[in-house]
Amino acid sequence: MKNPPVINGAGNYYVESWTRNMERTDVIVDYRREQYVIELKVWRGNAYHERGESQLLEYLEYYHLDRGYMLSFNFNKKQEIGEKELRIGKKVLIEAVV
Repeated sequence: MKNPPVINGAGNYYVESWTRNMERTDVIVDYRREQYVIELKVWRGNAYHERGESQLLEYLEYYHLDRGYMLSFNFNKKQEIGEKELRIGKKVLIEAVV
């Protein structure tokens, strides 16, 4: 098994990492004793986006984290780009659309 990539000598990242319940996360970053879960999506409408949020919430539960990140790539010229913070219960989702 290869060693995970190093981030500035202080962290690692994992792409499509498997959880114990056989789900795959998009990106996990371990940096300076903190862990970040990042869900990557291509914009395919609100319903697909909401499923991505649900998926991210499941990962946060699995990793016992209160904050997660979702990055959506939108190639529709009419979609508004930017970021927002969404609170669902005790969880915080930081979402960015680019």
